Amino acid sequence: MKNTGTADQTLEKVCELFRIEGEMTGYQVICMGNINQTYRVDFRRADGTEKSYILQKINTYVFQNPRQIMHNIDLVTEFIHDADPTKKCLHFHHTENRKNFYFDGEGNFWRLCNYIESKAFDTSDDPKIMRGAGEAFGRFQTMLSTFDASSLYETIPDFHNTKKRIETFFTHVEEDPFDRVHEVYYEIGYIAAMRHVASQLTDMLEEGLLPLRVTHNDTKINNVLFDKNTHEALCVIDLDTVMPGLSVHDFGDAVRAACSTAAEDERDLHKVSLDLDKYRAFTEGFISQTATALTKEELDTMALGAFTLAMELSVRFLDDYISGDKYFKTRYPGHNLDRARCQMKLAQDMFSKQNQMKKIVHQTAAAAKKKAECK
Repeated sequence: MKNTGTADQTLEKVCELFRIEGEMTGYQVICMGNINQTYRVDFRRADGTEKSYILQKINTYVFQNPRQIMHNIDLVTEFIHDADPTKKCLHFHHTENRKNFYFDGEGNFWRLCNYIESKAFDTSDDPKIMRGAGEAFGRFQTMLSTFDASSLYETIPDFHNTKKRIETFFTHVEEDPFDRVHEVYYEIGYIAAMRHVASQLTDMLEEGLLPLRVTHNDTKINNVLFDKNTHEALCVIDLDTVMPGLSVHDFGDAVRAACSTAAEDERDLHKVSLDLDKYRAFTEGFISQTATALTKEELDTMALGAFTLAMELSVRFLDDYISGDKYFKTRYPGHNLDRARCQMKLAQDMFSKQNQMKKIVHQTAAAAKKKAECK
C-alpha cells in the first residue's frame, strides 16, 4: 500500500517535475554514501509495468556548486550514452525546461536517474571483481578519451594538486594551531624527504607532459555496479567529482583504496602493504580498456600514481589532524593520525615495489596492444 505522508508527497512531487509517468507505489531510503540523501522510488506505469528510479537530495553544504556538478554530469553521461547506447550507464532525467536538477525553493537540490538492478562491493579478494572494477574505470576513461575536458568545470579546484596540498600542509606545520606537531616529527620528515617525488605528476601536468582528461576522482570499487548473478561490471556511478584531471590519478586512487591489505585506518602498521595480486588483477582490467588510448608517459607513471595518491591522502589526513580535525569525520581522538600513518605505510610499501608495479603495467599493456593488433 502506498503511504501518503509528507515525505511521500514531496518525493512524488519531485518525480512529477522530472516527468516520471505513472503512480508512485513506494520508496526506500538507500544507505549508500555519507553525503547525499538517496531514495529508490518505485512507479507503476499505465500499462501495468513497474519501474524504479534513484532520487537524490544533494548536500549543498558539501557540494557548494551543484549546478556546475550537474553541468559536468549532463555532458559526460550524454557523451557516454551516445558513444555506446548498448552499454548500461547512468541517465539523469530532465525537467520540462531541460534541467537535470530541481531547486525546490526551500534550499533543497534534487536530481533523478535510472535505477540499475545490481550489486556493489566495498572490497573483494576475488580477482574477477578486481579485474571487473579495473575494466569499468578503464572503459570510463576510454569512452571519454575524445571528450574535451576543458568544457567541464573544475568543481573542486586543485583537488589532486599534490604539490599545493603539501605546501599547505607545511604552512600548517609552521602555525601548529593545536600543538600537535611535536607528535608527528617522523611523518613530517618523511613527507619532506618525498616531497619532490610526490609532486612529480603535478609538475608533469604543468609542463604539458601528461594530458588533461575527464576523470572520475573517486575510483573506489564500490562506485562500480556489478551484475548480481554473473558479477560482470556494468557501469561506474557517483559522478559528483567528475572534472578535468589525470588518468593516473584515477588509476592510483583505485589501487590505493582497493589493493591495500588493510583498512584505511588500520592501526597495526605491520598489516599494511600493497597486495600485488589485487594490483595485477585491477591493472589487467584497467589496461585492457585503455592500452591504446593512454600515452607512453601515462603508462610509465601509473605505478607512481598509486604512490602519489597514497602520499596525498596521508598528507591530507595529517594536515587535518594538526589543524584540529575539521574536515574528515572522526570516530575517536587521533583517528586522522591513524589514517595518516596507515596511508603513509602503504605509500612506503608502494615506493619499495615501484619496479614490480611498473613491470606489471608494461607487461599488461604490451599484451593488450598485441591482442588489439590481432583483431
